[in-house]
Amino acid sequence: MRLLVTGGAGYVGSVVSRLLREAGHDAVIVDDFSSGHRAAVDGAELIEGDFGDRERMAAALAHHRIDAVVHFAARCLVGESMRDAAHYYGNNLVRSLALLDAMCASGVKQIVFSSSAAVYGDPVELPMTEDHPKRPTNPYGETKLAFERALRWYGKAHGLASVALRYFNAAGATGDGRLGEDHSPETHLIPIVLRAALDSSAVSIFGTDYETPDGTAVRDYVHVEDLADAHLKSLALLRQGESASFNLGNGAGFSVLEVIEAARTVCGRPIASVPAPRRPGDPPTLVASSARARRELGWEPRRPGLEAILETAWRFLRDHPRGYAS
Repeated sequence: MRLLVTGGAGYVGSVVSRLLREAGHDAVIVDDFSSGHRAAVDGAELIEGDFGDRERMAAALAHHRIDAVVHFAARCLVGESMRDAAHYYGNNLVRSLALLDAMCASGVKQIVFSSSAAVYGDPVELPMTEDHPKRPTNPYGETKLAFERALRWYGKAHGLASVALRYFNAAGATGDGRLGEDHSPETHLIPIVLRAALDSSAVSIFGTDYETPDGTAVRDYVHVEDLADAHLKSLALLRQGESASFNLGNGAGFSVLEVIEAARTVCGRPIASVPAPRRPGDPPTLVASSARARRELGWEPRRPGLEAILETAWRFLRDHPRGYAS
């Protein structure tokens, strides 16, 4: 297949783009580098610019004879979305709708969408299935959910087939250490913990009195290469003309203290931590049920262990101590 990958220079997008090419697909990346990295393009064909430019995307889809779109490009910081909801609606929804319009104008009827567990909001049951109530608690989750709903209506009106993949916590790096997580600012726990191991800083633990076994928050981590595999399998589902949504997680959670302790083992270094107040809106536990993805996609996480995830992320950080600028 010939694929257009928006946000393909970002963390998950770059790893997926590489796997798609290794599987024999042609992948053309669209990225404006507002948060992606040129080094992460990794030799793929590149269109530098705005994925929400309807006319340019329609021309690109036609010129490259694109069969399907894999859509990653989005703003994804919860705190930032609370401070600037308009920016999130403009980028994650308005520009994404322009992309859908370009697809319809060009006759491209298949899309894999990088969604998020943020569409659910606070858990009312665990593990969380795809049928869990959807009550986002921030504009980031609201915009992801709004676009998912738009996909359904575009499907009815235009015959668009879509797969929405709801990530829980993407983590890790490619096995060769070339592609990994490099955000500014960094808000994800695993790279923060590994950075502390590298430069001897301390990790702030936001909340030590949760109703969890060790008092710290529990999250479901899934290796980024396992996420990439789910995208590849989703394309096969789309070729059958089917639409669906899937949770992507390990189905098991790890606490903040468990992550820190595992990182000490993997890195062979001390990692200091300091208690800090809870962050507003952080639930004690978020764990996915990925039974539907296992059943309908044939997807199975191949790297479910925390240490396996940390080892690849640590390799990337050691090889890129200043991120891709190294």
